This record gives sequence, structure tokens and C-alpha cells, in this order.
Amino acid sequence: MKAVVISAHGGPEVLTLTELPDPVPTDGEVLIRVKAFGLNHAEVYMRSGAWGEVAAVPGIECAGLVEADPSGRLPSGTRVVAILGGMGRTRNGSYAELVTVPATNVVAVHSPLGWADLAAVPEVYATAWSGLFDNLDLRPGETVLVRGATSSLGQAAVNLAVDHGATVLVTTRNPAHVPLLKELGADDALIDDGALAVQVGERGIAVDAVFDVVGNKVLRDSLATVRPRGRVCQLGFLGGFEPVRDFDPIGDLPSGVRFSFFGSAFVLGTPAFPLTDVPLHQIYDKIGAGMLRARPVRVFRFDEIVEAHRIMEAGEALGKMVVVLG
Repeated sequence: MKAVVISAHGGPEVLTLTELPDPVPTDGEVLIRVKAFGLNHAEVYMRSGAWGEVAAVPGIECAGLVEADPSGRLPSGTRVVAILGGMGRTRNGSYAELVTVPATNVVAVHSPLGWADLAAVPEVYATAWSGLFDNLDLRPGETVLVRGATSSLGQAAVNLAVDHGATVLVTTRNPAHVPLLKELGADDALIDDGALAVQVGERGIAVDAVFDVVGNKVLRDSLATVRPRGRVCQLGFLGGFEPVRDFDPIGDLPSGVRFSFFGSAFVLGTPAFPLTDVPLHQIYDKIGAGMLRARPVRVFRFDEIVEAHRIMEAGEALGKMVVVLG
């Protein structure tokens, strides 16, 4: 099979198209013929070496057809999407014509959407849904602030929160991106200068929940941004992996504020966080009906993977990008 491998840790140019033996599924796995896969910042971290040693073939999600399922649960030819389950980290991932995935991380789909549209959804929408409705327990009418909203994960969170009936505030560092976020349904936008708590206070806004994709760099400020007894969930590290130095719960965690973390790569598909909890079928239906704006902003060929990574790493995508095979 053809596959993209990380030839060495480094920039986009280390991604190399090569031939590898076809994988063979074992009990508890499903072999998928990949038709398209989404691009994620996690794959930049893996390629660059930021996450240490990882599998040779990156890729944490895909859409495709079942090639084989030893259990017989999914017939050959079934349209499926697959998310995580160690793909790209502890086992070869989806940047390939064929991939084996734990059966717990594979979902049959019945949507008529094309492969590119199907592949744009699984990782960001499963993560956004889990953060908003599991960790943050967001309710209709509440005010949620999506920090890092121009990212594909941030845009998914905005889409889902607006659809849920929440008041949605968004942040971006670039004022030119505000119209994009308003088109998604955001009620208001803040320019993220690292001091959102001050901006929110000056506007007299009571923020019930913060969906934080920026991460450690702004954690103290995010915690100070929510109202008393508000909730903060961290789901990304767009601001870098530098730890929060000298974090002191007494001084840095406001009384009554609840802080949680959701790391989809480590838990989705496990018994505690089954993929069946995420309403992917409903999400696809709403995308097909035009209720959620989740189409990819750019679609690449397999042999354009280096350019795709360059654009993703430069922050030029402004939405979800996917790669379509053959």
C-alpha cells in the first residue's frame, strides 16, 4: 500500500510518500480502506518530535470502507469513520491507503455526504461535543467563550454551541478573522490580548463556561474569566506546551470555579469514554441539512501532504483541511 511516513522529526518536508506492506487486522480490529482523512495539529506535533517517539505513519482519523472485520460486525464495503485508538501515536495511522483501527474507535455512517465532508468531522466534532456537553455541561441560554475559535476545533465548538442555543463569545488574535466567526453564529468576538478577564469585566459579561483551545499559556486568565462557580475546560495547546509555572490553586484557581481537561487522543473509544456517546449520526444529519457549517475549507491530494502541513503549521487554513485519496 502507499503511505506517508515521518522519515525524521522535523518540518513538513520530512513527510515521505512510500510503499509499505498491507496491514492485517487482528481480533478486535477493523481494516479500513482509506478514502479521505482530516488534518489535525496533533499530527504536526507528532511529525516535529514534540510528542517524542510515535508511529511511522501519522494520522488520527479517516473516512473509508471496511476492507475486513474479523468479528463479522461490519460487512466489507461498509462506510465508516475512525478516530484515534492509538492511530499515529502507538500504531500506524491514517495517512495510508489501508489502516487497522480498534473496533471501539470505528463507527458506521449512513450519511450521503462525500468522503471529504465525512473526513472533516470525526476528531474535531467528537472532541468539541465532549468538551461542551460532557466536561462543561453546557446548557441552552448559557454564555460560553470559545478561546482559539478560528482553529478547526474552535469552529466546531462554535457550531455546536450555537446550535445548542447558547450565547457564544469567541476570541481571535487577528481582527480580520472576526467576520468568519460571526458568520458561524458567534454573538460577539474579543481580540485575545492575553487578558480576557479584564475585557469581560469591563463589558460586564457573565461567562458561564470557557472552552479553551489555547491552553497552558492562558490558563490563569481563562480561570479568571468565568463567573463564580463557572467552568473551564482545556482541550488544546495552540499557545505551546510550556507548563504553567508555579501554579498555585490557592491564588490561581478562583473559589468555586471548576477546571477540567479533555484529551481526546488518550480516552476516546475507551470504556469510560465510548465513542457511542458522541452523536455523530445526528451531527452528520445536521451538516447535510446545512444546520452546521462543517465542510472542509481546503481539500488536498495524497501527494500534496507536505504543502498541506505547511499551510496547517503556518496557521493559514482558517478551518478544517482534508486529504482525499485516489
